[in-house]
Amino acid sequence: MLAIRLDKRIEQDLTLLAKKRGSNRSALVREAILRYLEDNEDLELAIEAKNQTSTRKSLIKLRKELGLDS
Repeated sequence: MLAIRLDKRIEQDLTLLAKKRGSNRSALVREAILRYLEDNEDLELAIEAKNQTSTRKSLIKLRKELGLDS
């Protein structure tokens, strides 16, 4: 279990959003945390892929190699 403190404004906004979505605050916070964790994982994978790429190509050259430009 995790307890967090929110300032009044954030708590009010969260309550309003939960009502609009027919949900509750806990579900919204859980969803936000899961999205944040997934985004961080995606970012780490992108950084790793970028670091493993040793060569760079211009967009023009890449398009030609892929047959997108004649």
